[in-house]
Amino acid sequence: MKITMHEAVSYLSYLGERVWKGERVVIAKAGKSYLDLMPHKEQLKPRKPGRFKSQITYADDLYKKTPG
Repeated sequence: MKITMHEAVSYLSYLGERVWKGERVVIAKAGKSYLDLMPHKEQLKPRKPGRFKSQITYADDLYKKTPG
């Protein structure tokens, strides 16, 4: 869906609902695409290395080479 800046201001709540349902909304200014309206996604927490240390085990022969 492509709308003008003026329409976006008038129907922001409606457009927000459409975007959350998966529709793509492009806001145009002076007839050219200007903004993409996107839903806010929570940022993932930074990965903490070693969190599962000593909880994961590997088979003894995991790195053993097979003849051939």
